[in-house]
Order: sequence, then structure tokens, then C-alpha cells
Amino acid sequence: MIKLRKHGQVQPGFKWGPFTARIPFIHLRLSLSDLLQGFAVSGATGLALVPYFTMLLGLSFEEAVVMALIHSTLIAFSWMLFGDPYAPGWLTPAIPFVVAFITAPAYLGDHVAQFQAMTALSLNFAMILIVLGLTGWGAKLIQSVPNVLKGGIILGAAIAAFLRVTKDGDAANVFQSAPIAGTLGVVVCLLAAFSKPLQHIAQRNKLIATILSLGLLPGFIIAGTVGYFTTELEFNIRWEILDIAGATAGLWAKASPFAIGWPPLEVFISSFPLALITYILFFGDVVTGNEMIHQAQEERKDEKLDVNTSRAHLATGIRNIMMGISAPFFSTQGALWTGIQVVLLKRWTQAKETNHSLFDSIGSFYILGLPILFILLPLVTLLEPLLPVALAVTLILTAFACATLALSLVTDATERGAMVITAMAFSLFEPWAGLLIGLFTIAALCGPSVFLPKRGHH
Repeated sequence: MIKLRKHGQVQPGFKWGPFTARIPFIHLRLSLSDLLQGFAVSGATGLALVPYFTMLLGLSFEEAVVMALIHSTLIAFSWMLFGDPYAPGWLTPAIPFVVAFITAPAYLGDHVAQFQAMTALSLNFAMILIVLGLTGWGAKLIQSVPNVLKGGIILGAAIAAFLRVTKDGDAANVFQSAPIAGTLGVVVCLLAAFSKPLQHIAQRNKLIATILSLGLLPGFIIAGTVGYFTTELEFNIRWEILDIAGATAGLWAKASPFAIGWPPLEVFISSFPLALITYILFFGDVVTGNEMIHQAQEERKDEKLDVNTSRAHLATGIRNIMMGISAPFFSTQGALWTGIQVVLLKRWTQAKETNHSLFDSIGSFYILGLPILFILLPLVTLLEPLLPVALAVTLILTAFACATLALSLVTDATERGAMVITAMAFSLFEPWAGLLIGLFTIAALCGPSVFLPKRGHH
């Protein structure tokens, strides 16, 4: 029996400490279209790091799939156990920093040292999040950020995402590896998510409305079909079930600190700066997520989305500890998957009759918390060629959504200029350098007064 909420209230759930747990079919309904696109999009994207795990860390394909399964399970259970109204995901911009860190001469080829470094990074990051979450300093920090700096951080994420999609040799550059299928897939997904003319047509045409309700799924089907016929995408289907027990035992023996030993103190110290840099990225995601929810909330007064920054810090911290001691690959446990948050919020604001709660969409998209798909190798190998498409779609949707959001935060012309310079700094330099350049630019061009709290300001 689904528990109903009163108009304007938060979706019901079980309270435990600062968190709210929501159980499928008790506190949320099944949304079939979100379930279908989640199967393709979250499945394909969740597997995108498998090549890194096999090439860099010496895992077998099966062990790498189990590692991705653990990461995806932690992400998929996040909304269910902790109750944040975010579509959770990776801290994707940190992945290049992480790869550079574990391929430094001190670690390259030494898989035990690499996994210990990942554990140290994850536990350092978790400690930062939990301290800032328990003290409430993280929430105060995020509230005190002026809109021009928020806009700079969010627009920086947009530019960085656009740059990654077009970078030579990057896994996300599907326009190089599969130009026809990749371009079609990205264009269809972008139109489905944001096209105003299509949304107007959908109000009068039931077929178009049904296609649009499937979100990103049609784009993936088109990309896969075209890629098959143009031979840009190669499908090598394996008709077997993953030996989950054997692969899990193998992964545990190679990766868990309980099996290989805990990182030495110097590894905790040397990895701390990267954990701090990653906090800036996490901070940017929370700022982005909160602003998106604030804007979407204007159109849906019947469900209050309870945004709690301290809770987001604690939930992400707990997930990083669990990942760090079981399947350490740092930056796979973040607060927000921006591209998907956009798609799910858009559906929530437009489909009021069919979409009772945002949690119906989030829960269904994450296959109600169980990425069963990973165990079925025919499905894993079917989605494998679509990984570059999934990565490109996610980055381009993120870029478009972040750009529109950032530009709506600032109306003053000088602040807009300062915001663009800050964004460029964030996208071109390391996060701490981007932050320093941004703070200096905003203080010099807009005056230090923008950093003072405004009375009665949201």
C-alpha cells in the first residue's frame, strides 16, 4: 500500500537519525519509463570505468564488473537509505586527477599500492565530508557563496564537460570513435531533454508525448541500431551469467584493505590534497543540485523537496567509507549526476498527473536499488559498445543544463563577465587554482561586498 503525502509536504518515509529511508512500493511507485531508461543509461554509464579497472589495476573483466556493481549499488541505495532528492552519481571531473595520482611512478604497476592509495583517498574524503556535515560548516559554507561564484562554479562544470566530449583520444569523444551513431544519439537525447518545439508538439500529439516520456532511451536505441548497421559499434554478446561469488572473492583478495593491508600513514598524508580538491568538486555539485531543485520547486507546490546540505555531506561520507573498504576506486561516490537530475526534474515538473513524487522517478531510474543488469553478461556485453555514447550524452546534458542554470543566476553584466572568467579558470586549471582565480576576479571586478550576506536573500 503506497503511503500518500499531504499537499505541499515531503514524501513520507522512515526517519532514522538525520536520514529518511524510502522503501519501493511503500513510499514510492514504479515509473516504467524511468525504469527503462535507467536500465540502459545508468547500466551503460556504470560500466564505463571497467576498462580503467582492467588496464590500470590488473583486475579481470569479471572482477572489474563486480567492482562497478558495488559502486553502482552504493549509488543506487543512496536515495533509498538517506533520502536526498538528488540523482546521485560519480564525481566525474575528479577521475582524471585520480588516474594521474595512481599512475605516478610511486604507484604505477604496483596494484597493492594503488588500491591502498584509493582507500586512503576515500577515507580522507569521507572524513572531510563527515566533519563538515556534523558541524554544519559545510551547509554554512554553501549558503554563504554569492551567486556570481555559484554561477562561475556551475558554468565551469559546463565548459569542462564540453571540452571533455571533444578531447582527442578521450573515451567520451564518441564523435571520433563513432561519428554517425554517436552524433545521432547525442542529438536525439538533447532534443528529448530540452527542445521547446518538441514539448509544444507533445501537448497535441500522443505519440510524440509517449516517446518524450521515455527520456534518453530512444537516443540510445537509435545510436545502437545505427552503430550496428554502420559497423561503428561492435557487439560481442557473451551468453552467460557472471560468476559473482568467484569474481567477488578475487576482487576482495586484490583490493580490500582487510586482505591487502591498510595504507601507510604517508599515503594518507600524500593523498589528502587530492581529497580536498575533490571536496571543491563535491561542493560545486551540491550548489548545482540545490539551485536546480529550487528552480523546479516553483512549478510543483504539491511536493516539498527537502534539501539538507549537512545530510548530503554525511550520506556521501558514509558511502565513501563503504566503498573505500570494499572496492576502492576513488570519486565514484558523489552527490549528484547532473545530466540525469535535469531529466528527472523536468519529468517531475511536466508530468504532474503521472509522476506523483520525484522519488518515484529517482527510485525507478536506479532500478529500485539493485543493479541486477551487471550479473547478466548478455546485457553487459550488449551495452558495452554504447559506453562512449552514454558518457558523451551525460557530459553534453550536464554541460547544457549547467550553462542554462549558471546564466540564470546572475543578471548584472559585470557579474556575468566575472562569472565567465571564473568558469574558464575552473575548466582549464586544477580546482584549487580555479577557485583562487575566481575569488580574485570577482573581488576585483564586482567588489568585495558580493561576499557579504544579503538580508532577506534566499
